[in-house]
Amino acid sequence: MIKFYFHPAPNPMKIALFLKETDLAYELIPVDPLKGEQHSPEYRLINPNGKTPAIEDDGVRVFDSNAILLYLAQKTGKLAGKPEHQGELLSWLMFIASGLGPFSGQSVHFRHAAPDNLDYALNRYLREAQRHYQVLEDHLVGRDYIVGDEYSIVDISAWGWIDKATVVLGEEGLTPYPNLKRWFESVNSRPAVEQARQIAEGIEFKKEFDEQAKRAFFPSNYPES
Repeated sequence: MIKFYFHPAPNPMKIALFLKETDLAYELIPVDPLKGEQHSPEYRLINPNGKTPAIEDDGVRVFDSNAILLYLAQKTGKLAGKPEHQGELLSWLMFIASGLGPFSGQSVHFRHAAPDNLDYALNRYLREAQRHYQVLEDHLVGRDYIVGDEYSIVDISAWGWIDKATVVLGEEGLTPYPNLKRWFESVNSRPAVEQARQIAEGIEFKKEFDEQAKRAFFPSNYPES
C-alpha cells in the first residue's frame, strides 16, 4: 500500500486529488511543516529535500509532487494522457514544476510572509506568477483540458496551485483569465476534488505562524550560528 506523506498545501493536494480520482489504496501519514516534522531524520530518508509531499510504494520512495504524479500515472496507466500527447504532457508538467508552482509560491511568500519594504521582490514574483497564468490562459482558448482532449495529471498538477489564485495574485484571482477560470471551475467541480479536500478530516495541523513555525518553515532564514 502507498504511504502518502501529507500536509494540506498546494503540492500535496495534487497527490490527494490523484489518489481520489483513481481510488488507489493509501495510508495517510501527516507531516506538519509548522512543527518542523519535515526535518526529522526519519522523514529525510523519505524526502531528502525536507518538503511534502512524498510517497513510499513497496520500498520505492518518490518525492516532488510532479514526479509522484508521473510515477503513479505510469504505474497505473491512469490519467497519463494518450501516447501521441506525451511530449505535450511532459512539457506542461515541467512548466508547472519549474514555473507556475515556484513563482506562485514566491509570490505568496513576498505578499504574505516577507518583511515590508521589499517592493522589488514582491513585484518580481507577482508579475512572473501573472505571466505564467497568462500562458495558461492563452493556451486554454478553445480547450477543455491542458493536454489533448482528456483530463490528465497535468490538469491535476495545475489545479493544485490555481486553486490558490487569490492568495497568489490578490482578490481579483482568476477574473482577468476567463479561459483559465472556466477550466478551473470544470476541474474543481469534479467529485474527487471534494473528496481530496476532506482527505485529512480529523487531523489537526498547526495553524499559528509563530516563531517556532517560522524557523521550521523557513530554515534558511535562520542559519545556525
